[in-house]
Amino acid sequence: MRRVLQLPDPQGAESNYTFAGEPTDHALGRSRGGWTTKIHALIDGTCAPVALLLTAGQVGDNPQLAPLLEIYPDRHGGTMRLLADKAYSHPSTRNFLREKRISHTIPERSDQIARRKEKGSRGGRPPAFDPALYRHRNTVERGFNRLKHWRGIATRYDKYAITYLGGVLLASTVTTHRLRN
Repeated sequence: MRRVLQLPDPQGAESNYTFAGEPTDHALGRSRGGWTTKIHALIDGTCAPVALLLTAGQVGDNPQLAPLLEIYPDRHGGTMRLLADKAYSHPSTRNFLREKRISHTIPERSDQIARRKEKGSRGGRPPAFDPALYRHRNTVERGFNRLKHWRGIATRYDKYAITYLGGVLLASTVTTHRLRN
């Protein structure tokens, strides 16, 4: 029978530091282009981010809407209008927004339109959509564009998700401050 000799750790005492907030995948995911991280954000009418969330690149946009709305600080107490693209057009998302009493303008995907027309009169009415209001959705794209002006955000050189999120929060704070002043 062999005995295994356990040598002491050359670094001294073992580390008692464990950070439970760091995800195991560090918000890195595979896509066609390689390793990616996706930034999900709620952006207000002045192109300033008000809620941010990081996920791996292959994670869908639609499931992240509910967590984003939970961390959104509702300071005004008034009604909120959500402008979103076709990725958020699932009926369950529309029902969720109705339950939360959030008015929304989301275009219908082409497969949903075809399925509704295929059913004929049983297909129901199309969801309300205001194209004039939807033209203001470019504020979301401009908000992301302002974040991506920071090279560290656009390329993600950070190894850990918490470090990258800190950079994204810093960039969003600085851009918000510049917009408001």
